[in-house]
Amino acid sequence: MNTNNFAWRCWLPLFLGIALSLTACKKGPAAGCRVDAAEDAAAVPVHVKHLEPVFFRIKTPADAQQFMDANPAFARFYLQRQPATEKDLQSSLVHLATNDALQQLGRETTAAFPDTAALTHELGEMFRRVHYYFPDFQAPPAVTYVSGFLAKDIFVNDKLLVLSLDWFAGPKASKRPDLPQYMLRRYTPAGLLPLLTQNVSTKYNRHELTANTMLDAMVHEGKALYFASQMLPCTPDSLLLGYTTREMIGLEANEGRVWGHFLEHNLLYSTTPFLLQKYVGERPNVPEIDKTCPGRVGQWVGLQIVRKYVAEHPGISLGRLMAEKNAQRILNDSHYRPKR
Repeated sequence: MNTNNFAWRCWLPLFLGIALSLTACKKGPAAGCRVDAAEDAAAVPVHVKHLEPVFFRIKTPADAQQFMDANPAFARFYLQRQPATEKDLQSSLVHLATNDALQQLGRETTAAFPDTAALTHELGEMFRRVHYYFPDFQAPPAVTYVSGFLAKDIFVNDKLLVLSLDWFAGPKASKRPDLPQYMLRRYTPAGLLPLLTQNVSTKYNRHELTANTMLDAMVHEGKALYFASQMLPCTPDSLLLGYTTREMIGLEANEGRVWGHFLEHNLLYSTTPFLLQKYVGERPNVPEIDKTCPGRVGQWVGLQIVRKYVAEHPGISLGRLMAEKNAQRILNDSHYRPKR
């Protein structure tokens, strides 16, 4: 198949769709945004503490101990503070805080996130939507940090949210995470909230522990992406998935062909880890479908299945959707059959 056709074959329908969507947006959500059922949801209190300034003032083990004592949840959950390794952890913090390269990265990270009020606002907007759909949700205290890529990019539980902002400083930073370029596309300031919302979704995204087929993985990831799309209604799918505009156009133009590949090769019920990784896991592309088909295409298909399921069941709540463990039921009841 002509690979140029894969990416560009549907220009006219695309332009018509854009024109129609812009017309429709005059009466609905803002241009480029999805319908936001939580638009008028009440605000939730959000507290963000920036640890970078005090971290970079650490000079001695005593300073490091004082830093951890002042931030006990951060030290416990993120730094994994334990009595047996206390001295080693103190030394490590001193080494990091006084490292010239990390100090430079810290300055570059500050430049990439210059408006701390804007970050707090974005977190507040996301958290109030989570609370709207899941009233038992309480926003955890949030801290920002520069880890030098030695700890997780995002850590979240009921007691703490840590955003290691240096992971998201973007292509202008002097140091970047040791990841391939196709993954680094997601590690920019604009990619922070999409990855965070998918992390938050794990609290609600139910999954049978014994369900290990390709379909199970596709639908599970599709629910996580759908959750993120509801929490970030004005974030385009390209940012949610970390795809380029060209990749999105190619997938949308060839949805039937992509789905047909899964059917023709009997992939939906495969439990082979290697195959699941090829279609759902990280990968630069999926040449088995087309050399221009992006990696994680199974996640994108899962999102389309979930969206079709919601369209067929407009009364279903997000809570019920996320609680549904049966991927086969979601597929059957979605009547997902894109034209091939």
